[in-house]
Order: sequence, then C-alpha cells, then structure tokens
Amino acid sequence: MEVKVFDAKGKATSKKVTLSETIFGIEPNDHAIYLDVKQHLANRRQGTHKSKERAEISGSTRKIKKQKGTGGARAGSIKSGTRVGGGRIFGPKPRNYHFKLNVKLKRLARKSAFSYKAQNDSILILEDPKFDAAKTKEFKAMLEALNLTNEKVLLVLGEKNDNVYLSSRNLGRVKVVTADSVNTYDVLNAKKVVLAESSIEVIEKILN
Repeated sequence: MEVKVFDAKGKATSKKVTLSETIFGIEPNDHAIYLDVKQHLANRRQGTHKSKERAEISGSTRKIKKQKGTGGARAGSIKSGTRVGGGRIFGPKPRNYHFKLNVKLKRLARKSAFSYKAQNDSILILEDPKFDAAKTKEFKAMLEALNLTNEKVLLVLGEKNDNVYLSSRNLGRVKVVTADSVNTYDVLNAKKVVLAESSIEVIEKILN
C-alpha cells in the first residue's frame, strides 16, 4: 500500500511510503480490539472508591425503639443501611482493576486498529516535524496546513521530541505519542492518525 508523504506546510512531497499489508491491510479482529480497549480503560482506573458500611458509621448503638407494640417494623440501629444516614449496603471497596492480556492478542488489536484507519483513509504520513522551540502557534499552523484544525488527531513520532510534545500540550484535541508507546485505544479514539516518517519503521518492527 503506497501512501504519499506530506510536509509540515500541507503539500505532498515527491516521496512515497509503502505501508505493510500485514499491519495496515489485515482483516480487523473486533474481539481483540474489544479486549485490548477494555484492558486499557480498566488499567487506567484508580480503584480508590470507598463508601462506609454500617460498622464504620459513627453513632449510638442504642436500640431506637422497643421491639414490639409500635405498629411498625422492628429497628435496632440508626446505622442500618435502610435508614437515612446509615451505612451503605454492599458499597464499593478499593480494588485493583488491572488484568493481563497475551502479547500476541495486543499486537493483533493494534494491527486491526491501524487497518480500520487505513480502510477509512484516516492515516496521513508526515515528514518528521522539526521544531526549534516549543511553540503552539507553529503546531497549530501545521494542523491548519494539513486541514486538521477541528479534528481529533493522534500524532505518532518515531522517537521522543520534547519541542513537538510541548507545542501540542495546550491543544485539547491533539495527542502526541511515540511509536513504541502507541496503543489501540488512542488509534481508534482519533479521527485522523498522523504518522511521522520515522515512526513507520518502529511500528513495523514492533508489530511484526
């Protein structure tokens, strides 16, 4: 699959890049994508939720009213979960939501995500961006040149570049990652995936 390479001014260069069919042209596996995204979102959870049960509520332990003769249901404690101000019945407790997946399945999920984007013409190849300093203005100008101003964009770099990352940090619809840390969720969550030239080799090395 041959794709044109664009420069930072939005113009197509004379260069073309061949994307591997084993990564960008496979039949997507929806279940692998589901499991990988589920794991990604689960592993992001802090799991620090907590509510007080009746044993943890502060209050008197005296019996509220006599057992019989009131005409109402018996009641023994103001801490009961059935009463206002009482403890929560079977409330949430701190827990770890992390779970593991097979490495081959996670690779298949990323390949499937890239293949979906390739099928929808949502992948754009860009010459490696070079910023002399961290300037959001320059990054926005690049997005405008590529007609991506109002799009949700994932920019994948071949290696870490602080100037590019810092230039994009104030833009809410843009995320910059390196090729060795890109995940299925980020790929699918973006409207347009912009791959820096040098990132393609890294992606193919990891996923193949």
